[in-house]
Amino acid sequence: MLDKLEAEIRSHYSRMVLEDAYVTVENVKNALNGIGKKATNLLELFKEHNEEFKLRVGVNRVFETYEQYCHSYRVLSKFIRLRYNVEDIALCQLNHHFIDTYDFYLRVDKRMTANSVLNHVIPLRKIIRRAISQDTLKRDPFTNYVPEKPLKQRRYLTAEEFQKLLNTTITEPHLIRTRDVFLFAGFTGLAYADIKNLSKKHLSIEQDGTRWIKIERQKTKSECNIRLLNIPVQIMEKYRHERTDGRIFKMNSLGNIDVNLKKIAQKCGIESRLTFHMSRHTYATQVCLSQGVPIETLSKMMGHKSIQTTQIYAKITNQKVNEDMKILSNRIENKYELPKDDVPKEFKKNQYYK
Repeated sequence: MLDKLEAEIRSHYSRMVLEDAYVTVENVKNALNGIGKKATNLLELFKEHNEEFKLRVGVNRVFETYEQYCHSYRVLSKFIRLRYNVEDIALCQLNHHFIDTYDFYLRVDKRMTANSVLNHVIPLRKIIRRAISQDTLKRDPFTNYVPEKPLKQRRYLTAEEFQKLLNTTITEPHLIRTRDVFLFAGFTGLAYADIKNLSKKHLSIEQDGTRWIKIERQKTKSECNIRLLNIPVQIMEKYRHERTDGRIFKMNSLGNIDVNLKKIAQKCGIESRLTFHMSRHTYATQVCLSQGVPIETLSKMMGHKSIQTTQIYAKITNQKVNEDMKILSNRIENKYELPKDDVPKEFKKNQYYK
């Protein structure tokens, strides 16, 4: 018994000398009793992070993000078993080669897109920073790592597709509900998490009788001020009888909604892969920018911290540009004329620049 205790003390002492250099009797005693013990392995620390994150779900975090962390944990765990033939790997063993190898595994072995690779690399980077902050990792293995950044493309419904979604007859109750929530987002620009959190306290009626949503975005913590159009008001009234906890809508999981949207797209003859987040992009492009809403106004309604974020939508909306140029063309058609100069048959070099 005493021999085992002595071996444990020596083991803790040796480890702490390697990790901290400075060791006290109190530190060894705490380590022996499991007080202040820090995770020293990667997956161990990742699991610890996920357990803490789960406790914050419903407070200031959403369940879907927790699911993403759990998925990333499983992918990383499988990689470690396949490449290193171990169940976990010590944090002190992590280096730039480990990160590059993991990137290669995701990109080549798993055939992931650049965006999917980032979805797994970013959580890992967060765990690494956690290890550095608690001094269980001295060097950042991500130093000099440059991931391939995916091109940011905002997918949205075309005007024709949006009309199909509005006009197609749907009879299944669960699909009707999904379409209504999608349309609510499509006419307000709210993201899934913000609609899920939407309650009576976020609704207001101004002196001129207009209805507004005023809510802090969960993702960016920036305020959204949205003047409500008729369709979202009608949708809220449609589901008023279901309100039990003050929230405007009873929301299914995002995964369930996207499955339903796939079925809805088939019924509507929409070939694009329909996802819930496209509703927000459709609001920005079809409902607002294409109808002449100034980009500064849109930025305020969407809760963007920078107008540069909103300008991404402006770059991909050519329909409005075309319509505006038609108006301009009609206005100036007879206003300007090209001088009727004859083109000289012969000219010297740089003649036109004298």
